[in-house]
Amino acid sequence: MIQQPKVSVVIPFYNCSYVDVAVESVLAQTYPHLEIIVIDDGSTLYAEKLAPYMDRIVYVRKANGGTGSALNMGIRVARGSYFAWLSADDQFHPHKIARQLVALQHTGTSFNHTAYYYINEHGARVSEPICVPFRSRSELIETMMQGCPVNGSSVLLDMNIFNKVGLFNEHFLYTQDYDMWLRILPGYEWSYIEEPLLDYRVHQQMGSVLHGEAQHKEISMVQARHAGVLAQLLRKERGR
Repeated sequence: MIQQPKVSVVIPFYNCSYVDVAVESVLAQTYPHLEIIVIDDGSTLYAEKLAPYMDRIVYVRKANGGTGSALNMGIRVARGSYFAWLSADDQFHPHKIARQLVALQHTGTSFNHTAYYYINEHGARVSEPICVPFRSRSELIETMMQGCPVNGSSVLLDMNIFNKVGLFNEHFLYTQDYDMWLRILPGYEWSYIEEPLLDYRVHQQMGSVLHGEAQHKEISMVQARHAGVLAQLLRKERGR
């Protein structure tokens, strides 16, 4: 029998009241070969919500350093062949990991992301599916140069990618995901699932609400950082 790969789900946690819901959504996955790694990034609130799960998660507490540092800590302790990130205020749909592993296998890609729903603070869906498919790789590159349609909590990727491109840039406090995807894009083919497999929670305490201006500044920095490489990549794709 072929050994099924282990998937490491890293949950960065900082004073988030929804963290137990996030953990429950991973425990409810239909794919069984998972490890749940919760990185407590110096929380002072809500850590007690993790108490019922301590025998089913890998719990690591560290000094506060931001999402990028928490993700990197999770990657360093992970034992899986694949990496998934789940923000502590979001939740996976039960078939998410299973569907993505099938997609990676069938497409021969190393990076997959999915459509998702917006939910409110009560967990009610407040949107139609947020779906951004791409008709070609050149269209994907062009879109990624202008902004980031990839929801970090929707991503599943081969852990070996980090050996090639490095870990998340901890200097980017709000756009470490966008920077990472732009580092991955030139060297790897992506696949996409148009079915929503994630609930993305929108609430007043989320980072994009609290730090919107700083986030926009970082977006410009990330785009400038990668503009040359992506422009060259786009020319290459259009010339095929």
